[in-house]
Amino acid sequence: MRKCVLLFISVLLIFSLTACSLGGRAEKGKIVVAGKKFTEQVILTHLLAEYLKAKMDLDVQVKEGLGSTFILHQALVRGDVDLYVEYTGTGYLNILKNKYNPSQTPDEIYEATKKGYKEKYNIAWLKPLGFNNTYALALRKELADQLNVKTCSDLVKHSNKLVFGADAEFFERSDGYDALVDTYGFNFKRAMNIDPDLQYEAAQKGDIDVITAFTTDARIKQFGLTVLKDDKNFFPPYYAVPIVRQEVLDANPGLEEALNKLEGILTDEKMMELNAQVNIEGKSPKQVAIDFLKSEGLID
Repeated sequence: MRKCVLLFISVLLIFSLTACSLGGRAEKGKIVVAGKKFTEQVILTHLLAEYLKAKMDLDVQVKEGLGSTFILHQALVRGDVDLYVEYTGTGYLNILKNKYNPSQTPDEIYEATKKGYKEKYNIAWLKPLGFNNTYALALRKELADQLNVKTCSDLVKHSNKLVFGADAEFFERSDGYDALVDTYGFNFKRAMNIDPDLQYEAAQKGDIDVITAFTTDARIKQFGLTVLKDDKNFFPPYYAVPIVRQEVLDANPGLEEALNKLEGILTDEKMMELNAQVNIEGKSPKQVAIDFLKSEGLID
C-alpha cells in the first residue's frame, strides 16, 4: 500500500513539473496579448494586438481586462499570456519589491526594472510607449477651494473629516494606501474600495472626497476635479512599456524590432484623448486603438 502511495505521489510530481515546464514554452507564430481591467489598458491591449496583426505573420489572440497587476504578472510567468503593457513604477516596486528613492530618474527606474525582470523572470521590457500614467490624489474643485488645498501636505490637517477611495489593488500595493498614509501622515475618516471607472463621478458627486486618479484619465477634467501636487514625490514614474516573455521573442524573429517601433508614439495628452474617446464619447476601445494606429500611419 505504501509503495502504491509513493508511486502515486511520484507520478503527480512528474506531471506537475511537466506542466510547469510547458507553461514557459512559446509556440512559433502565435501570441496572446492581454491587459489589466481598466479603460487605458483595454485600449493598449487592442493597440498592440491590431498592430501585430498588421505587421507580423502571427495568430494574435486577445485577453482584454484580465485582472490586476498581480494576476497579469502570474499569467505572464506561467505562459498563459505573452505580452501586455506594464508601468515602470509598478514593476519596480510591486513585482521586484525595490525601494523607491525620489532622487531616481525615470530612466534609472526603467533600466533597473528591465534588468530585474530579465534576471528573475526572463521577461523582456521593450521600448517605452512615451507616456507616464502616475497616480495623483484628486478631489472635487469646490472642496479643494473650500479647504484651500493645493498639495498633498495641505490635505493632512483635513483628512480626518474626509472619505478616501481607491481601487482594491491600491490597498494591496507597496506604493499604495498604507505607504501613502505613512509618508504624509493622513488620518482619513474612512477608506473604501471603489471601481476605478466609477471613482471620478463619485468624487464629483461627493460620495467620496479624495480619490487616487490616474493622470492620463480625461475624467479628471470632465468632472472638474482638482489634482493635488505630490509634494513629497511619493509616487514614482509610471511609464508604460510593452513587456513580453523572452521565449516568445526567441520563437518569433522580428517581433521585438516590430514592437520597438512603437517607442514614443503616445504622450500623456494623446493617451488622455484616447481614454476620453472611450469613457466620455462612448467609443469601443478596439475601434479607438485602430483609429489611432491608422492616424499615426502604423497600419493601413
